[in-house]
Amino acid sequence: MKLALVLLAACAPVAYEAPPPPWVSDTSSFGPPSAQASTLADRYREVAQKIVAAGRASRGAYDKLSQLTDTIGHRLSGEPSLDKAIAWAAQTMKDEGLEVHTEKVMVPHWQRGAEDADITAPITRPLHVIGLGGTVGTPKGGVAGPVVVVHDWKDLEAKKAQVKGAIVVYNVAMPAWTVEGGSHYGDTVQYRWGGASAAAKYGAVAALVRSVTAHSLRTPHTGAMGYDNDDPKIPTAAITVEDADLLDRLASRGQVTVHVRLDDQTLPDVESANVIGELRGREKPDEVVVIGGHLDSWDVGQGAHDDGAGCVTMMEAARLLKQLGLVPRRTIRVVLFTNEENGLRGGEGYADSHKDELARTVLAIESDSGGFAPRGFDTGAKDPDAAKHLRAHVTDVASLLRQLGVRKVADGHGGSDIGPMEPAGVPQVGLDVDNRTYFDIHHTEADTLDKVDPQQLADDVAAVAVLAYIAADAPDRLDK
Repeated sequence: MKLALVLLAACAPVAYEAPPPPWVSDTSSFGPPSAQASTLADRYREVAQKIVAAGRASRGAYDKLSQLTDTIGHRLSGEPSLDKAIAWAAQTMKDEGLEVHTEKVMVPHWQRGAEDADITAPITRPLHVIGLGGTVGTPKGGVAGPVVVVHDWKDLEAKKAQVKGAIVVYNVAMPAWTVEGGSHYGDTVQYRWGGASAAAKYGAVAALVRSVTAHSLRTPHTGAMGYDNDDPKIPTAAITVEDADLLDRLASRGQVTVHVRLDDQTLPDVESANVIGELRGREKPDEVVVIGGHLDSWDVGQGAHDDGAGCVTMMEAARLLKQLGLVPRRTIRVVLFTNEENGLRGGEGYADSHKDELARTVLAIESDSGGFAPRGFDTGAKDPDAAKHLRAHVTDVASLLRQLGVRKVADGHGGSDIGPMEPAGVPQVGLDVDNRTYFDIHHTEADTLDKVDPQQLADDVAAVAVLAYIAADAPDRLDK
């Protein structure tokens, strides 16, 4: 079905209107807008069609993503590859006519070393393991102990007497994607983040966490974890879904012992940077629409969907508007944030460095859910009235994007990197995409360019470019 939609879209980029996507059961959010919102849509209908047609016809974003992923690859904070990506992004936007600079940010430097784990009894078998970002290493030679398998926090509490000297295995399954609940990522990732400290509180020597994914081909998923300063720091790693279930079955029959070795370490903070590229506004250049994604990634795969796709979407949206000669009233500012994955220093640093102009930042848009087909936008603002106005206006803009398959505008999370601007009143929008398969490859070796569809990525560019241009050019802010 997806292939058919892409082929139809390529044949008739302006006239074709995609049918309601299978995950959308109610398109009533595109009901009669307010009179003011209707005026906004009518005002920009012709220019929106022009942007969409040009965006869908271009493969500029995919070409950029190919350069980023194939020539630089993964980009963990503190590593030389991230420095290369920063230089590449700055030069690329400069070559395309944007005003470009970088802004210094100090970032953590966690480094992965050799990692392995094995079942040592009642059978001998290697485990597929990957250290979680920020974990301490094991003592030289590793750690070993009996396994205690738990299925939630209550189960850990019930088994706390067994935990001292043991290796706790969190076998908490992530439910499959559903229309009602989405990915359920937030329900499950808490065990990855806090599992080590919760186990250490009862004397565990290590923690192993089932990878946060609903589907697995024996691939471990890494990701950030955090320590509670009141408890000992113990090594922690992710194991595959298959290995977590194996350990669970074995433990149900008797004692299981495991050996784990992680040669991981945290080094002193190092200098990194956010990359800024601007299309300056023609009338109100001091008022800003921020569009961004994070340039760093985990040290596995290529960081193609997470979040190379988001970065090139924003870069290409600005390039496209400049190519079309569309200079809005306000400035559109591309921000490629550093260190989202294991620190959020880029997002926090940007909000702090630009605190004096946040009152003039009329909107912040983020893409960090993969380069899949656009389905809508998530909107939010600190002030309830502002949130209501923002959703109404974004819904109106989204009605211009039906041919891209955009059908849904909802209250939701704008994004991690733009989140630090929200307390200052900056309205937030997150690009909502068809990410039903995103967590199959999230934070793994499989997050590679071949998983990104060029047409879907081009449609993301078109959707963002239309919203960013209208937000930057409209007579009034979208949250008013």
